[in-house]
This record gives sequence, structure tokens and C-alpha cells, in this order.
Amino acid sequence: MSLKELEDRIRREQTFTEYPNRPWLVPRTHAGVEVLDVVIVGGGQSGLAAAYGLMRERITRLVVLDASPRGSEGPWRTFARMRTLRTPKMGSGLDLGNPALTPQAWYEAQYGQRAWSELGKIPKAVWHDYLDWYRKVLAIPVRNGVRVTRIKPTDQNHQILEVHTDAQEVLLARRVVLATGLNGSGRWYVPDVASHLTSEYFGHTEADIDFDQLRNKRVGVLGGGASAFDNAATALEAGAARVDLCVRIPRFPSVNPYKWLEFSGFLSAYHSLPDDKRWRFMRQVSKMNQPPPQETMWRCTQHANFHMHANAQWLHIAQTAGGLVVHTPVKTLEFDFLIFATGISNDLAKRPELADAAPHIALWSDCYAPPEGERDEGMARAPYLGKGFEFKPKTPGHGDWVSRLHNFNYGATLSMGLSAASITGMKYGIRKLIDGVVQGLFLEDEQVLFEQLVGYDEPEIVHIYPPAAVTAA
Repeated sequence: MSLKELEDRIRREQTFTEYPNRPWLVPRTHAGVEVLDVVIVGGGQSGLAAAYGLMRERITRLVVLDASPRGSEGPWRTFARMRTLRTPKMGSGLDLGNPALTPQAWYEAQYGQRAWSELGKIPKAVWHDYLDWYRKVLAIPVRNGVRVTRIKPTDQNHQILEVHTDAQEVLLARRVVLATGLNGSGRWYVPDVASHLTSEYFGHTEADIDFDQLRNKRVGVLGGGASAFDNAATALEAGAARVDLCVRIPRFPSVNPYKWLEFSGFLSAYHSLPDDKRWRFMRQVSKMNQPPPQETMWRCTQHANFHMHANAQWLHIAQTAGGLVVHTPVKTLEFDFLIFATGISNDLAKRPELADAAPHIALWSDCYAPPEGERDEGMARAPYLGKGFEFKPKTPGHGDWVSRLHNFNYGATLSMGLSAASITGMKYGIRKLIDGVVQGLFLEDEQVLFEQLVGYDEPEIVHIYPPAAVTAA
């Protein structure tokens, strides 16, 4: 099957399952301006899947806004420095149950079944190509180069949201989906030990690091996750003289707890656990740490100038004429450039678009007090979400408008599991998100819809008796 034949099949098969297909939402205006039903912030894989799911439910007054220029949405052509995805190739949540929309169907249409069977994991550039195709074949309305700078309520009843952009534009919407990726609930974290350094001496793994400038340089990497090894390998392949990767824990982990989590029961039902059990699960995952994939480890260790150090937390960094001197509990190291693979910190107030909302949003610290010995400050700052990924107000009756924001990003992990944090989990999370948005919109329109029912007068029976020709037959 060619790619064109696959696309024709998708368009045809969409008609098989599109019923009920009539528009049902009540159009709204505010001060003479059309109100969109949904604005989706982020045009990566989560934003595209959210848009497709909502469009299937006949929510068509929507738009996807992405700050990146066309072709660089998401991390795959920017700071993702792995060679392939880390998930198995057969995983996909974007298809929403349509086999013709899966990565396998798309890949086989271009390269053949044999090529798919011989493929290990999907190369990251190939995955981005798949997302581009997905967006095109489904005609998802994405506007690139538009950064959302502020979201706030506009009317007295707080039933309409203003979505401000960096182009001095204001869109009105009833709901907003925040498909804002890994740092969508906070910020990339760089520890205080680097606070005195100037930017030419360090970068975070999400930064636009010029690796060509690291040729013949001594590079230090802090962190033991997959992104730490990805960046270490990229530096080595760019010709770094030496790369030292440091972790604070006593030994490098070898067991990946996230692999255990990938079964339908956990992915589908985790969110229904009581708070103490959700906390227990995620704290255990955090304690176990996550190693890089085997091939990523080999990508680094094949270089003789790669070195790993356990028990090597960076206690102090001195900037000298000869470079950077890093003190750890086990040894002192000298570098020319540092890369921080130190992850993400939950901190809604650091998101400009959430500045108005953050004071009203309930966090886990507002809703659950773990027993002594089970506390975790980072987890406590995570937003406490409802079943449709919606924010909950910190104080009911004050700032209730925040429940119109659906937080479909990595910050949802404690509340919703891997539903928005992985390609595999999206298969289960996207349905919960769509149900939450549809339910919220339906409940708001309930009175008008009831009035439509009362006034409904389209007759089902037009004639008591069949036409004469039918009677004669």
C-alpha cells in the first residue's frame, strides 16, 4: 500500500465511525468576538492528539498554538539528542484506535513491511516526520510561531478565558488544553551550585548547546538519566577531549521501573487510586531512579575518554583562569564546560502563561499530607488534577476558573500516571482528557441544550400509511 493509498483509506474509514456527527456545541460570542471552544497550547505529539480527539467529538471551533516555527515542534529536532525513541516501536497513542493512523501503517506505506520488521526503535527524526504527516492527513489547525504569554478570565462569571499571545493578540476560549511538554508545569532545573556561572560555561540538556564548540574541551555532565548520557555521547561524538558524567547516588541504576509501569492496568487505572497509593507508587519510582537504555550506555562507553563517577554530587564550582574546578565528595575535577542533566522542577508560578492562575491552583501539598518518612518536596509541588486533567481550585469558590485549564503535560504524572508523559501512556490518557473537556462543555451548555430538546419538532412519522405504490406491492 502506497502512502497515498493509506491516506485515502484513512479519509474513507473516518466516515465509518464518525456518527454521531452533527455539531452540538452552542456558538458563543463575547463583546462581538467569537469564542473558541478550545485553545490547545503546544503543537507536539500531545497537542496534535488532543486536537484530533476533540475534532472526532465534533468540537471544531478550536486551534492549536505552537511557539516553534514549522518543523521544529516538540523536542525531536531541537534538544532531544538521542538517536531513537526510548519506547518500543509498536507503541502509539495518537491513532485513537484507528490502525491506519499508527506509526507502523505510515512506515510500512513508505518503506515496506520488511523494513518495519527489521527496524529496532524508531529514529527520532522519523518520529517527527510521522507527526508532520499525522498533522497533515488529519488537517489539524495549527498556528506556528505563536507563543501564549498569559491566560486569564475575561467575564464576571469567569466562563470565558482570554488567551494572550506574543503577537499582541487575544483569543477567547471556553477551555484551554496545556500540551506543553516536559517543563509545562514548571521549569528546567539548574542547581544553585551553578548560580554564579556565566552562560558560556554551562548549559542545561534542553538548551541549544553548540557541541562543535566543545571539540577538544573537557566536559562535565551532572545527572544519570537518559538525557545525561545522550548529551555526553553527543559531546564525545563532536570531539570532546574528555567527558565525565557524575551522579550523586552510590551506584548507577540498572533497572528501569518505567518498563514495569507499562501495562494496561496501571496505565488505564492508576488515576483512580486514592491519594496515598498514588503517592506511594510515584515515590517508589523516583527512589529507584531510571537508567539510560542499553544502547545509549554503549554509545558513551565505547569512547575511551568517557568516565563515570558515583557519589559525585557537585558541591562547589570554582571559575578559574584555567577553566572550571568542580569539587565532589570523592574527587576534584576540572572542566571547560558543564552540562546539567538535572531534570525539571514543578513550579507553576514560573510559567508566564499561568501567572494569573498559579495562586489559585491546588497542589498536592494542599490536598495530601504524606506520613513522616514519605515526604518529597518536588512531588508536593505537583498540581493536583481532576479526572480530565483539569486544575482544581486551591480554595473552592475562589479562582474556580482554573478548572477550565487542562494540564496535559509531564506535570500530570503524580495525579494521572504516565497518561500524558509517554507515548505509550497517551493511549490511555488522551481518552480521559477528551472526556473531561467534552463533559465540561456539555454541562455548561446543559440548559440551552435542554431548551433545544423542548423545542425539537422534526417529525419522525410523516405518513400514517405507506405510499400507494408500496401498498400495491
